[in-house]
Amino acid sequence: MKGGDTAETAPMIDPFGRHVSYLRVSVTDRCDFRCVYCMAEDMTFLPKREVLSLEELDRLCTAFIDKGVRKLRLTGGEPLVRKNIMSLVRNLSRHIESGKLDELTVTTNGSQLARYAKELYDCGVRRVNVSLDTIDADRFKAITRWGDLGKVMDGIRAATEAGLRVKINMVALKGVNEHEIIPMLRWCHEHGYDLTLIETMPLGEIDGDRTDQYLPLSLVRARIGEEFTLEDIPYKTGGPARYVEVKETGGKLGFITPMTHNFCESCNRVRVTCTGMLYMCLGQDDSADLRAPLRASEGNELLYEAIDEAIGRKPKGHDFIIDRRTKQPAVTRHMSVTGG
Repeated sequence: MKGGDTAETAPMIDPFGRHVSYLRVSVTDRCDFRCVYCMAEDMTFLPKREVLSLEELDRLCTAFIDKGVRKLRLTGGEPLVRKNIMSLVRNLSRHIESGKLDELTVTTNGSQLARYAKELYDCGVRRVNVSLDTIDADRFKAITRWGDLGKVMDGIRAATEAGLRVKINMVALKGVNEHEIIPMLRWCHEHGYDLTLIETMPLGEIDGDRTDQYLPLSLVRARIGEEFTLEDIPYKTGGPARYVEVKETGGKLGFITPMTHNFCESCNRVRVTCTGMLYMCLGQDDSADLRAPLRASEGNELLYEAIDEAIGRKPKGHDFIIDRRTKQPAVTRHMSVTGG
């Protein structure tokens, strides 16, 4: 620890010299969709006593901000289905106002955006990521099982009207929506939304077979390149996407490629689950329990110690692989537990 640094204010530097400045927090494991690559249809959700209260989530996020987190993203499950979620967002907005936090953002499926978009903007949120894999209503129903595309479209419009910048996240699924990627690109850029394509990740037991779903984005990029001029740009949002500018549309297109080209060397992120488990890497099972020190005392000394100890174990990279022999996921927990 440098001279003058306390455990509270010591920056989080991992064993590979990466400064951890980006925290993604899952506020709930619950969701009003059941996307086929993310959840089983008959999901068993966590008992409420295991889930951090909104006050505990605020305290936890604030501890990380005190230790140098500059960017905070709320995820789920679907974060906007958490009861009284806006009270947490409003409380966290004080860190934007004080200048301690550069950005507070949300990843959402869009189903509740029409209701909350204006309030999110009022709380200092300036952009949202909306997970949307298709703009075909029937296919949307097939992928999400429970989703209503009309509600999502209303939410995206409401977000834009409220002044929020919208980025669409689309998971590329072989044989499901791969033929929609170029139409989705056109639609996004026509409406002023950036688009990020994501390779399906081997997280959690689901009903389907991921070896059938997996579509390498190197192949997708080559296909898009036959129709558009793609120019690599240094643009970054703090996440793992590599961006290109599409010359013909002027819009940005991102690629998140955990399988074909991992992004670990510059990883500045950690994730906390809604139960207070800190995961230093999305693709590893190593974790640290922050709920116990959080609940053990009213002071944060134990919490700071637990965070420092965990950051000291952050691995160099993940071990994502889709095992074609066993067809087992690389990591057994669901994406909805860890947060997107």
